Amino acid sequence: MKPMGPIPAWFAGEEGMLLVGGCGAASLVDEAGDTPLFAYDMAIIEAQVRRFRAAMPATLHLHYAIKANPYAPLLARMTDQVDGFDIASGGELAMALAAGMDPDRISFAGPGKRDDELTAAIFAGVTINLESEGEGRRALAMADKVGKAPRLAVRVNPDFDLKGSGMRMGGGAKPFGVDADRAAALARTLMDGGADWRGWHIFAGSQNLDTMAIIETQAATLALAARLSDAVGATPPLVNLGGGFGLAYFPGDVPLDIRPIGVALDSALDTLPDILKPTHFAIELGRWLVGECGVYLTRVVDVKVSQGETFVVVDGGLHHQLAASGNFGTVIRRNYPIAVANRFGADPADDPVTVVAVSAPRSIGSATRWHCRPCRKATSLPSSSPEPMAHRPAQPLFLVTQVLANYYLADYCVLNS
Repeated sequence: MKPMGPIPAWFAGEEGMLLVGGCGAASLVDEAGDTPLFAYDMAIIEAQVRRFRAAMPATLHLHYAIKANPYAPLLARMTDQVDGFDIASGGELAMALAAGMDPDRISFAGPGKRDDELTAAIFAGVTINLESEGEGRRALAMADKVGKAPRLAVRVNPDFDLKGSGMRMGGGAKPFGVDADRAAALARTLMDGGADWRGWHIFAGSQNLDTMAIIETQAATLALAARLSDAVGATPPLVNLGGGFGLAYFPGDVPLDIRPIGVALDSALDTLPDILKPTHFAIELGRWLVGECGVYLTRVVDVKVSQGETFVVVDGGLHHQLAASGNFGTVIRRNYPIAVANRFGADPADDPVTVVAVSAPRSIGSATRWHCRPCRKATSLPSSSPEPMAHRPAQPLFLVTQVLANYYLADYCVLNS
């Protein structure tokens, strides 16, 4: 039996019912009309923002990487919580603008930007973080057609990585950014071409729980930014230090303590070289801000036993939770947090169950599994007959994860203040 990851401390129950934003899970299902659905608690995000502000230097900007959750009502609320949005596609550009974020507080990163995306970004006045010299040439050409000076920054592939990261974005050949030894030359080319050079974007890795590794990487990032700026001979208006703050998903994971990171960064910003003293600095976070704010509610449709193994069949699907189902590039499959929402807080059973989620569309017969520890004995789960479930809406399971509403769209989403 594989152990299960920890349920975030934000979540509690009342008389055995999971609460999300003060609302019972059953009432959220009633409001939605059916399962499956995502439910988000905005108060959790606001608490994370306050935690960040309290720990980090007062002058440090906080950017939200909206790929973590681009749900429109959530984005609208985030505009007042953070100092900027980081986007990775033309679709996200449209969402960021629709949410009311000022264009000069939006940065557009990611390889593979099409000409129409570059043109839209230049026309809107957002900052484009260039991933290559070729993208720089295309951006200057598009700007010439539009007749507007583009706001261009250089994303740097650093000559180091963030050790222990779930995804490393530096320290070798990478699809992200311009190699550090060529970044200064590209910045000079942009300025010579009439661009409004906006600085550096240096992102070394993501999903990291090692406080010291993040501190060391930020120090290396500041040193690299200074070295590149000296080579350019100009002060960058902004240096995006990346992010990397991770969440404790799995057994044995220890939540990241960001307070030492803030202390070290405050000291580093107090001793900057002259060329960086006028510069603004930002940290870009996605999952750390919103990954624990949501739950995925799905109903138990059937409970069956096959050769001694118990299977709990739910009406959710891998199209909603591809990573949690183990089908998103996962080599070693581990268990994300899961519980029975109307038995919340009960002791787990000794015997394991396998949760089986139907694939979308539901007419497709394939299935995927969450191999997870049960939250109670099989006898306390809903009846194996699917019919009674239609009259028992208070029997949902829920899965806590980094929920991506617009990537794997569920039938219904609820945002609670």
